[in-house]
Amino acid sequence: MKADLLIIGAGPGGYETALTAAKEGKSVVLFNGGALGGTCLNEGCIPTKCLCRNAEVVSLIKESDKFGIDDFTFTLDYNKVMARKNEVISSLQGGIETMLKQAKVTVINSMASFKDSKTLIAGGEEYTGDNIIIATGSVSKSLPIPGHDLECVMDSTKLLNLEYIPASLTIIGGGVIGMEFASIFHQLGSKVTVIEFMKQILPPFDVDIAKRLKQTLSKKGINIITGAVAKEIRQNEFYEIEVVYEVKGKEEKVVSSDLLMAVGRAPRVEGLNLEAAGVSYNQKGIEVNEFMQTNVPGIYAIGDVNAKMMLAHVASKQGERALNVINSKKDNIRFDIVPSAVFTVPECGMVGKTEQQCKEDGIEIKIGTSFYRANGKALAMGEPEGLCKLIFRKEDGLLIGAHIMGTEAADLTQQCADLMNRNTTLDEMNDMIFGHPTISEIISTACKMTK
Repeated sequence: MKADLLIIGAGPGGYETALTAAKEGKSVVLFNGGALGGTCLNEGCIPTKCLCRNAEVVSLIKESDKFGIDDFTFTLDYNKVMARKNEVISSLQGGIETMLKQAKVTVINSMASFKDSKTLIAGGEEYTGDNIIIATGSVSKSLPIPGHDLECVMDSTKLLNLEYIPASLTIIGGGVIGMEFASIFHQLGSKVTVIEFMKQILPPFDVDIAKRLKQTLSKKGINIITGAVAKEIRQNEFYEIEVVYEVKGKEEKVVSSDLLMAVGRAPRVEGLNLEAAGVSYNQKGIEVNEFMQTNVPGIYAIGDVNAKMMLAHVASKQGERALNVINSKKDNIRFDIVPSAVFTVPECGMVGKTEQQCKEDGIEIKIGTSFYRANGKALAMGEPEGLCKLIFRKEDGLLIGAHIMGTEAADLTQQCADLMNRNTTLDEMNDMIFGHPTISEIISTACKMTK
């Protein structure tokens, strides 16, 4: 079969690019080696956010006395929690399937591999195309320590399909995945311990945000150990899981009923037979330039598989960039302005440069800070914990970074990303009218407090 465009992988990058190309009139074949929607929909963003919402509701009920609701009791049916999560996934999958059918995208429910630079093989059939986009995503990584391959060691996919709430949960890794699950299961009643190798949790985030989140979650009862090296995983005679780790030169041990390995993700290249097409790649992923082009003309790689930035919305925009290159069309997509969020309670969001990155790059800056405890809407909501930190370039007042922890942080970060995409300055932001009372006023206050 011959098509204008072949796409390997049906995650957000793959299926959204397929839809766009089909609407442009291209014949498109989409190879789906797993479930429509990829990691994000089936074992990442969406199911995790479903559990986040359940955890938020439970947390709110537990604190109902603060809102004048006394003697309120409840029980949590985790089977219903899982059923709701699966229903959301199924509904979104159905929507994607319908859109692909309507767009006349040919979906092959098999993963493809290269025969040569123009030919793919899937299900025993050959498919050729002038342009091929690789969008196979990523897989969970694991630490190569003794016991890492024990059956009791879960990755995020296994934890998302667990049929019970762990009595106690140890999480190796304090990045986005680890901290979201720590927050979720703590609120659902698990005793949670996080072991993180770096000096701070959420290593990519601004230090002030990471420190404040650690303090807040620690006060809630999550045991967070930073600067710790996991050395061994084992099970004792009671089938409990023991994690031996070293911190400040001293060996320690934590015991729990369950264990999550959350040390990041690796590009999914296995089985693609990239060698047959001559595509260059390494352990970090498939090598691409700013136009998502590999070293082989007509072959592109987008999303997690190129490891530039492992976020679903980045994969979608990278697919758009690749399609624009195929169409000889220029775009102004700003890959240096990418909002990201961690759906802990409270949330964290970031976009642009951190204070540390500015120092390393020799950029002189001005910083504005405001606190949720001074925001009327936040206090009315019972959400006083939070911080907003804005970073402006000193020479011209350009907004180059926003770092927020607190309720609605993800949406506020997007608001800052919008401003950054329009090259907004501090003076211009100070001229803007922010609605009252809204959480967004913390942005306005941070501008006024800039030094």
